Amino acid sequence: MLRQCVEGLDIRPDGTYLDCTVGGGGHSYAIASRLGENGRLVAIDKDDDALAAAKQRLAEFGGKVIFAKSDFKRAVQVLDSLGIGKISGVLMDLGVSSWQIDNFDRGFSYRSRESRLDMRMDKQQALSAYEVVNEYGEDRLREIISEYGEEKFAARIAFNICKYRQIKPLETTGELIDVIERSMPPKLRYAGGHPAKRTFQAIRIEVNGELDGLGEFIEEIVDRLETGGRIAVITFHSLEDRIVKQKLKWLEKDCVCPPKTPVCVCGKKAKVKVVTNKPITADSEERQDNPRSESAKLRIAQRI
Repeated sequence: MLRQCVEGLDIRPDGTYLDCTVGGGGHSYAIASRLGENGRLVAIDKDDDALAAAKQRLAEFGGKVIFAKSDFKRAVQVLDSLGIGKISGVLMDLGVSSWQIDNFDRGFSYRSRESRLDMRMDKQQALSAYEVVNEYGEDRLREIISEYGEEKFAARIAFNICKYRQIKPLETTGELIDVIERSMPPKLRYAGGHPAKRTFQAIRIEVNGELDGLGEFIEEIVDRLETGGRIAVITFHSLEDRIVKQKLKWLEKDCVCPPKTPVCVCGKKAKVKVVTNKPITADSEERQDNPRSESAKLRIAQRI
């Protein structure tokens, strides 16, 4: 949803913008190309390979784009280290990027059966999918697959993972896919797309801590927006979208005292105006060109 993001950010040529997840640099390129001589873009990512690709793609903009390796949840510290106070807009494109999925060596995709179980966005971190699948207890695996993957066969999948690893560790995506498929009734395996889709999502979220502190970060980065500045967030599954929706709704409220409180004692003031009452979704043309955009939802709010 490149066009919708750029339009939603309402980019000013002299503004300072933050791309929290630069990925391959597509959104950042569109932002940077709209900046004037005094405009700046801070592009961060915790994936070294993504940063290298983005630097190459955005090289023509020179010093107008500043790169930093960081988890987006530490973006405020990045801004502080650069001496940047208020910003004009922030983009968050959550989840795994198409670039990461298509790189089978990273182990994100269930379209490859030979990849090592990895799924780390930051390859320097210790925890990978291998440790989650082979070292977590059955109860914890069931919780992760059920909560993060919303998988109704979570209990059976967790049981069969633990049964399999009594013989040998699960080392490849193919081994995990086989276990998942055997955990489902044959008639239901492909009822909701690929049978491994939800379990792979769940393990990836656990490995990368994708939901941890998401709501708190949104509140933190909104405080760095100048008046009129905008935040645009793209999510790809209901768990992320629920957190984003609820946090923006909370930031839009003045008082949050209990309804029967005669006088406000919380002192809370609204910080944003939600621009998108309903999330923006990809149009039919984009869904046809890029099937992965079908689940994308874009929410935008403006600092007041």
